Amino acid sequence: MRVFRAPLPQRALDALRKVRAECARSVRRASAALRLPRVPRAVRITLICLPGLAAVAALVLWAVGGDGTPSGAPRAVATRDVPEHRAARPAIVPRDRWLGDGGYQRPPARYADRVHAVFVHHTNSPNDYDCADTPRIIRSLYVGQAGARRWDDIGYNFVVDRCGRIYEGRAGGIERAVVGAHTQGFNVGSTGIAALGTFTDGVPVPQAMTDAIAAVAAWKLGLSDIDPRAPVRMVSTNSMSKYAAGTTATFLAVSGHADGFHTACPGAALTARLPAIRERAARLQGRPRSP
Repeated sequence: MRVFRAPLPQRALDALRKVRAECARSVRRASAALRLPRVPRAVRITLICLPGLAAVAALVLWAVGGDGTPSGAPRAVATRDVPEHRAARPAIVPRDRWLGDGGYQRPPARYADRVHAVFVHHTNSPNDYDCADTPRIIRSLYVGQAGARRWDDIGYNFVVDRCGRIYEGRAGGIERAVVGAHTQGFNVGSTGIAALGTFTDGVPVPQAMTDAIAAVAAWKLGLSDIDPRAPVRMVSTNSMSKYAAGTTATFLAVSGHADGFHTACPGAALTARLPAIRERAARLQGRPRSP
């Protein structure tokens, strides 16, 4: 549709220019009085087409925006906190390397919000194995737990052998806070790392094994920015643990199975190495040495 416009008389044009000039001055005065940022030219042209108070109201809305934040000010961006002390993820052999194509039917994995603690175990199995046999040994542990005992899966989140190789244990994703079945009462919010072997008093613990345990602990706790040497508070979910259900217990972030349950696991020899494991894990996170 075409629109025909008749020319305005000169007096009308002069009056319109006067109104526009006065309106422009009003916008500048309002901007200064409200201490608003400099108004762009495009916004000024739009505002002076509006009558008096409407122009001022529009100016304020432009300046503060719909959420009350000044348009010239930086706006907060919703982001997830990035942990300050993160450790690199170590090399981890995937679960299918020991499970193969078989396996018992299992329910979906359960998850916690994050990992607060690491519990160290030993598997109470022979120590003189060849590391090439580790997958077969882990599978036998799985058959004993998920088959004979009818657990929903292998209980440990990770298994470490004497050569320092780290294996994925329980299904659900190594990056996630998978709820395991390793420390009764404190499986939620923890990771269970099992040392393949028996480490009672006087039994040597391979350095490669403790280094691997420290690497997993540093990585998993680092995702939550937790110092492996720090105390953490956890609430018991099972009265068969050392603590009645609902009781808050305090552990070091890297603890032994015996700290939460009535057991000698992970053995006196490996328990004695826990302070060194904590310290190494802390260094892997980039934290200073303990004084």
